[in-house]
Amino acid sequence: MKKTGAWLVRYALEQIGVRYTFGIPGVHNTEIYDELNNSDLIHPMLVTHEGCGAFMADAISRTSDSIGTVVIVPAAGVTHAASGIGEAFLDGIPMLVIAGGVRSDSKFKYQLHDMDQHTLVKPITKKTFKVNSQEEVVETIYEAYQIAVSGEPGPVFIEVPVNIQLYTGTVANIPSYEEYCNKQNLKLATPSIQEKSLAEAVELLTSAKSPGLFLGWGAVDAAESSVAIAELLGAPVSTTLQGLSAFPGNHPLHCGMSFGPAAVPAATQAFSECDCLLAVGTRFAEIATGSFGVTVPKNLIHIDINPDVFHTNYPAKVNIQGDAKKVLPELVKRLQNKLQLTKESRENRTKVLAAEIKKNKQNYLEEWFQHDSKDRVNPARFFSALRTSLPDDGFVVVDDGNHTFLTAELMPIHKPRHMISPTDFNCMGYAVPATIATKLANPEKAVVGIIGDGAFLMTCMELITASRNKIGAVFAVFNDGELSQISQAQQVPYNRKTCTVLGTTRFEGIALATGAEYLSIQSNEEIKRKLEEAWILANEGRPVILDVHIDYSKKTRFTQGIVGTNLKRLPFAAKVRMIGRALVRRVTG
Repeated sequence: MKKTGAWLVRYALEQIGVRYTFGIPGVHNTEIYDELNNSDLIHPMLVTHEGCGAFMADAISRTSDSIGTVVIVPAAGVTHAASGIGEAFLDGIPMLVIAGGVRSDSKFKYQLHDMDQHTLVKPITKKTFKVNSQEEVVETIYEAYQIAVSGEPGPVFIEVPVNIQLYTGTVANIPSYEEYCNKQNLKLATPSIQEKSLAEAVELLTSAKSPGLFLGWGAVDAAESSVAIAELLGAPVSTTLQGLSAFPGNHPLHCGMSFGPAAVPAATQAFSECDCLLAVGTRFAEIATGSFGVTVPKNLIHIDINPDVFHTNYPAKVNIQGDAKKVLPELVKRLQNKLQLTKESRENRTKVLAAEIKKNKQNYLEEWFQHDSKDRVNPARFFSALRTSLPDDGFVVVDDGNHTFLTAELMPIHKPRHMISPTDFNCMGYAVPATIATKLANPEKAVVGIIGDGAFLMTCMELITASRNKIGAVFAVFNDGELSQISQAQQVPYNRKTCTVLGTTRFEGIALATGAEYLSIQSNEEIKRKLEEAWILANEGRPVILDVHIDYSKKTRFTQGIVGTNLKRLPFAAKVRMIGRALVRRVTG
């Protein structure tokens, strides 16, 4: 049979369950867009910028059962999308990146958009493909999808030259995805359980006096097992930033993000005597460890799907390669059998520990409540009201900045995958498009974005996409007129702020330009009423800019912790120079 490459692209994407694509049509992909428009299963979404499209695809993968997919033009479309692709790559998020390509049948050089795209995206993708014939299209997309979702997930790039899209070619067979999987024996590929390592892990955990759990995004789909393990052991639980939703924030054993000097007091104290750490789905990366400031016990049990992370930053006594969804249930079974005789003592330990965690959390919250925010909004007051107004199954999408760590410390997340944030790539501008996509994928759920004013300025015009598609979400912009995470870091050593003062932006003008609604919260007294108004408007299918005049004068524990950790690491001469410079500038200005 004869089929165009564009038709085959559409067919393959339908087969693997793609629901949305994001991008901008151009001369090198209009054939694909025309086919997507004919699909009953796929909705192609026009975006204002391909970088936003990639952030949207990332959010689809994080908050739904469909893989995020971008369909972009070659060259400029790829470079624009690169930030979102890189975020997905470092955060372990599956994504399909389908780009047009210049004609592969032309005798001419210097075609429009002619460049080596594969060299460009190789460092930020798991693999790249270039389709050479119509016959290759379907199975290439199937293989790319398998690579994207297997092992540690990530983005995969596929170039489909424009002539392959446009012309028909002979295709001997067009398999369904199920037929392809059967042919490749993909359904039979199940990793073996590492019995010896599991037995060693059980022995270490049950003999420990003060075990603890540290959960990353890799554990996000194993929350039930994580809860069971924590309760069996009577162990405190902390998470990475990306893994904040891996353990319910309203569980008595939940402590917060990280567990060292950069963590909230509940976590720092609960883990102070930890003698055995079960770490699941985490690389022990810089943010998760507060600039590598945590103290990890020698009895570290590290479970991850990617073996490359083992022993990289902290040596493990036991490492187990595997998907947490499969490994943790097995660990639960073995712990249940081992701990039957000590159930009563573990329950007593849990009660004592839970009471201590609750007390420390309440004390920390009161510390924030008592902070004088003067004529601005106290972050703890805002998050307390937001948590009350947001249903348990509501989604929180957070950008990169000071507001990120305020959210981590003050906003408990109750359901898996219900808080997402750019983490290891740490890309500002993520939250506006990601909030839109999260609401698109979860239309019946409440969705709120927590966005710094600097990050908002990067991608705020994507609100046009939300207005055009009647996507009702709340975009809470923490407005202080600065890039505060960096300006705070500049203030102490430099006593000045360089290129971190944004000035005043009238966000109501952005609302007018994009068709969004605009509400402003100027003081603590307005928080509850304005949040109620925002949710009413969002439920009517209207995007809402919620301009929060936030007070950043009190530093987060994260900021305080990493400053202290990094200062200690400085060579003595550099430390003296920096402290001396700060003192001189305080006197001289």
